[in-house]
Amino acid sequence: MKRPMRRRSFVALATTGLATTALAGTAFAQANYPDKPITMVVPAPPGGGTDLVTRLYSDLLSQELGVQVIVDNKGGGNGNIGTALVARAKPDGYTLLMQYSAYHSANPALIKDLNWKPDDFVGVAMGAMAPHVIVVAKKVPVDDLKSFIAYAKANPGKLNYASVGAGSVPHLGGVLLNKAAGLDLVHVPYKGAGPATADIVAGQVELLIVTPPAVSGHIRNGNLKALALASDTRLPAFPEIPTTAEAGLPGFTLDGWFALFAPAGTPQPIIDKLNAAMRKVGKMEAVVARANQLGVVLKDWTPGQMDSFAKGEVETWGKVIRDNKITFTE
Repeated sequence: MKRPMRRRSFVALATTGLATTALAGTAFAQANYPDKPITMVVPAPPGGGTDLVTRLYSDLLSQELGVQVIVDNKGGGNGNIGTALVARAKPDGYTLLMQYSAYHSANPALIKDLNWKPDDFVGVAMGAMAPHVIVVAKKVPVDDLKSFIAYAKANPGKLNYASVGAGSVPHLGGVLLNKAAGLDLVHVPYKGAGPATADIVAGQVELLIVTPPAVSGHIRNGNLKALALASDTRLPAFPEIPTTAEAGLPGFTLDGWFALFAPAGTPQPIIDKLNAAMRKVGKMEAVVARANQLGVVLKDWTPGQMDSFAKGEVETWGKVIRDNKITFTE
């Protein structure tokens, strides 16, 4: 006569069965990813560089992945509202972050008790890199960087420079420009490149240092005057704009970037699938042409390259902020 199965053995078998079922379910979900819409959060308002680069990819990613890719602008809080939302999202590949470099690299050093940290994310792919261009409003009576520096020195504390938020590269760039050229420009922070660009076009502020996508159209139609590109080389999209070294301010370079991140813990097969799709879209002729028009550079990076680069940027900009004692009120 068979003995009844002991309770402990039954529980062990049941637990093993549940674990096996869960693993099978996870494997199935990864193998069938994606099977519903993906939300790509942009932690900035529409119209700025982050938004433009996101939309450079989103429609074609939808075609490539076979599901709708929804762009969700969650601006405010110096990028922290949208960033924190993704940090807390389920790591299943359906909520992603198209992040702006300064939000990721500078905010951790600038903000005490930040409600997210860089380790909350894993790099997926580089969307685009962009040097920053120094532009001034039409009303400013200068046509080159040297004459602007002279004009600003003659008007200390009377000229304003816009930024896309405290701690952004345009903010840090303004601080470094003040120090490099001996100026006294006053910082006016905005909630994104869109509002900042609108106000400099309207003549409410005098200067803006920003990535080309936000102002390329205004440069071409003459609404803004481009004084220099904060880069070692000229951009093919704007061959007429001199580098800062050529314009008389050697060593003043500022690179921004826009990259796709996922919440930490997202399975590697999902990361790899997203990376492959981003890289495929980034090689499409129409995307390359649009990137050139916007003045950004596309990078064909693996997830490992993206992740390593992002970690280095956190260290680099953290040091700049600490060394220059940069704060939100500067």
